[in-house]
Amino acid sequence: METNREQQQLSVALAALSDVTRRAIVARLASGEATVSELMKPFAFTQPTISKHLKVLEEAGLIESGRDAQRRPRRLKPLTLKLVDDWLQPFRREWESRFDNLDRHLTTPKEK
Repeated sequence: METNREQQQLSVALAALSDVTRRAIVARLASGEATVSELMKPFAFTQPTISKHLKVLEEAGLIESGRDAQRRPRRLKPLTLKLVDDWLQPFRREWESRFDNLDRHLTTPKEK
């Protein structure tokens, strides 16, 4: 059972992921850390706009900022992503089961 704190963190994380740009940033960071400049490249946004998206993701606990000399690369925080995934698992299992049943129904020959 989720604690109240976990429920609150899940709500904030899902709200942060509701934006297509932030989901794209999370997807990019899944392949490794990146700087703000690197994260800006696929978008036609200014640095302050990307920084606002990064701040939302950081406050949601989905990413964190590191320090590498002059760079401040961002990277994913797996624990919050696991919280989101754990919440989604029962839904995923239910729908996979339903699709498996539908597949069996559609591929089973009908008796005449």
